[in-house]
Amino acid sequence: MRIIVADCIVTYEGRLGAKLPLARRLLMLKADGSIAIHSDTSAFKPLNWMNPPCIINFDMKDKIIVRNKKGEELHIDLLQIIHDYEMELGDEPGLEKDGVEKELQELIAARVEKLQEGFELIRREFPTDIGPVDLLCRDSKGTCIAVEIKRIGEIAGVDQLLRYIDRISLDDRYLAKGKVKGMFVATIIKPQAKVYAQSRGIDCVEINIDDLRESKSNFLKLF
Repeated sequence: MRIIVADCIVTYEGRLGAKLPLARRLLMLKADGSIAIHSDTSAFKPLNWMNPPCIINFDMKDKIIVRNKKGEELHIDLLQIIHDYEMELGDEPGLEKDGVEKELQELIAARVEKLQEGFELIRREFPTDIGPVDLLCRDSKGTCIAVEIKRIGEIAGVDQLLRYIDRISLDDRYLAKGKVKGMFVATIIKPQAKVYAQSRGIDCVEINIDDLRESKSNFLKLF
């Protein structure tokens, strides 16, 4: 992990042109080849970023050039570096779910056909470079579905699922039957999260854990 605080100008060159004018920003360059550019607002969401795999070029003293496999580029002009620090964080064990979410995952994995008729489980805790997807399934048409399970479904969980879908989509094995899709599952999904998920093409499913424990057939509500 390399952390740089700098006065910089960021220019994106790709499908569309975009530019962040001169301002002081935080640059996070990770060992997996990703980069995220943050301001002091917008919570966890970066102003601009590139997912791995990327080539990051530091050849010029006052400029960083980042290029992904699609040919898109970020040009970061460093006018003044305030802080530059690098260290190895080591292996990441991943997020440990609380008891309810862990139980939900186990119960649903045993009955994935309840989420959608024709569903088959490919793997629980499917690994990606940013953490494991709760369930990776296949629908009746052979399309891969990434399933993220939460006790309370919020916007942050939808964003997490979208990042997993991006990672899985880099593997051609899972694109054979069309693009990878997503399903957001929770005991309660907040209205804003539901609208956001559906706008991104993600199915939302609310479940009742007590009914699921009892293996009742009518335990979910599909939106």
